[in-house]
Amino acid sequence: MHPVTLLPAGADTTELRKALWHYRIGHRITDEADGQLLWVADPRQHAELKMLLVRWERGEPLIIDQPQQRTPTTQSLPATLRRVPVTALMIGISLLVFALMGLLGDLLVVALTIVPVGVAGGQLVYGSLGDTLAAGQVWRLLSPAFLHFGWMHLIFNLMWVWYFGRQIEQLQGSRTMLLLLVVAGIGANLAQYVTGTVLFGGMSGVVYAMLAHVWLMSRRVPGSGFFVPQMLVVFMLGWMVFTMTDLAGSVGFGNVANEAHLGGLLVGLVTGWYYSSKRIKR
Repeated sequence: MHPVTLLPAGADTTELRKALWHYRIGHRITDEADGQLLWVADPRQHAELKMLLVRWERGEPLIIDQPQQRTPTTQSLPATLRRVPVTALMIGISLLVFALMGLLGDLLVVALTIVPVGVAGGQLVYGSLGDTLAAGQVWRLLSPAFLHFGWMHLIFNLMWVWYFGRQIEQLQGSRTMLLLLVVAGIGANLAQYVTGTVLFGGMSGVVYAMLAHVWLMSRRVPGSGFFVPQMLVVFMLGWMVFTMTDLAGSVGFGNVANEAHLGGLLVGLVTGWYYSSKRIKR
């Protein structure tokens, strides 16, 4: 659900509700301390809802005999992907890398780790980040985000990339989504690297950045269209804390990139605060 506008506390919304359901606009009206808050289920119907709302406020008839021209609420998958190209690209590259890992194995993994990795004398050896960047391998700052080491790891991350990424890209544009991917991906990878870990990967650092970004936008700018269930925020933060404990390792959840999660979360809080502050000033 996405918040639209605040209606007067004592307003009779019966006719408005009938019209919204007549035109198949999923909605909800909740009682708040300062009025009745109107929500829309599909943000693509926001403009149509606002038109009905203006007519309702003027006292004009809401349901007329001639069917209104309405924006289609269902789209094909290719059309949806074209609206969120950065989110689709993130998912596509992650799936491609995962498939190629099955063919190329460790050759691809070591090409995408944050620094080159090898084995010498039965020991794991790796270069320094400074030498790696000096050699022009700057892609390694971001590439670990596209490495996933199992189906569950891949599905869990990409599910949340799709959920949060579509909101950010549709409401703030592809440029903002791309900027968040790069900054959060690099920030999360560097946070993990400084702990002495080089063999890590996954989009979860970016996911936590998107979670924090969307949450702050929804809290500080309620009319922005962003929405994340509060219980989801509690669950994901609780999961992050849980994986930092010894208990996680004892039940089979060891080797989690905790610092990457935390680094991504901090990046998302910064970007969420920055963009929400710009909205508030306007």
